[in-house]
Amino acid sequence: MKLYYSPGACSLAPHIVMAEMNMAYEIEAVNLKEKTCLTGDFKKINPKGVVPALKMDNGEILTEGAIISQYLADQKNDGMMLGKFGTTERYRTLEWMNFIATEIHKNFSPLFFTDKLMTDANTQMEVKNCFKSILTKNLNYVSEQLNNNLYLMGTNFTIADAYMFTCLTWAKHVGLDMSQWSNINNYMTRVMERPSVLKAMKEEGLI
Repeated sequence: MKLYYSPGACSLAPHIVMAEMNMAYEIEAVNLKEKTCLTGDFKKINPKGVVPALKMDNGEILTEGAIISQYLADQKNDGMMLGKFGTTERYRTLEWMNFIATEIHKNFSPLFFTDKLMTDANTQMEVKNCFKSILTKNLNYVSEQLNNNLYLMGTNFTIADAYMFTCLTWAKHVGLDMSQWSNINNYMTRVMERPSVLKAMKEEGLI
């Protein structure tokens, strides 16, 4: 399999999943601004022009990070990274995946582009504060859930943790102060120490 990625983007999550599962994989960096990659026009690979994209062993291209991570976990159906079919654990993990996608990921995204979309400094600040306020509310919830847990699902590291960790690494890039959430900071340190996370981040040149 080959993962098309951009360093530090949401594609880091399935990259971590592949490393965690000791899968054989290739990676290829994408220039998101130019929509190019080593093999040429990235939009010929993924017409959406975004990462991640996974070239599966059958040659087909799968897109959307949350779905790619689910697909990868299902290649080794031992119930660790994602609960087995029909179990409550599976749906609870997918519940987290949906929450991260809609309430965390998508509220970080505007903070990267506000300055490009608006010229008025006051308006920029108002928009940024709005999204930071939403993130604060959602991260309060995450912190509460982590109060007595090592990971989002308890003691097991799952695809949801790979996704959550990836999104939260963006905080320093958008000026979101994370100091108020000791549970989350401890969680991030714990995840960062996993060999799979270190491997994926090194492969993307992030550390």
